[in-house]
Amino acid sequence: MVLSCRSCQSCEDNLENYCPKMIAAMGTLDGIIDTVSAIHPLPPLLGMLKSQGKLVMVGLPEKPLELPIFPLLAGRKIIADSVIGGIKETQEMIDFAAKHDVKPAIEVIPINYVNTALECLLKADVKYRFVIDIGKTLKPSS
Repeated sequence: MVLSCRSCQSCEDNLENYCPKMIAAMGTLDGIIDTVSAIHPLPPLLGMLKSQGKLVMVGLPEKPLELPIFPLLAGRKIIADSVIGGIKETQEMIDFAAKHDVKPAIEVIPINYVNTALECLLKADVKYRFVIDIGKTLKPSS
């Protein structure tokens, strides 16, 4: 998993594509699983792929994404999708993540923060996926 360093000036300015860590990853990856469900640029992701690299889209943006064709064809890149996987596919993904120490970039929120989180989503002011901590919210039944 390639993440920006989140501490350099580029990352602080929301220009993660210019982060030295991201630049070092250009052309080095066999595959990327894109879970982003908001409108986002695809060329930086395609740029990180090796020739014959695969970008698998699992996020579902509500509006179409722009796809410049040259980086796709010139780099012999592949785009695939997997909107919904079955139990077997989900287990394979979890096993792969565990084996390779892939961790999600998430923000755990309490249930009383849900409305604020939704407002952030509507404004596209989100860095991570929100995960609601139900366990700390629910009280045990007697």
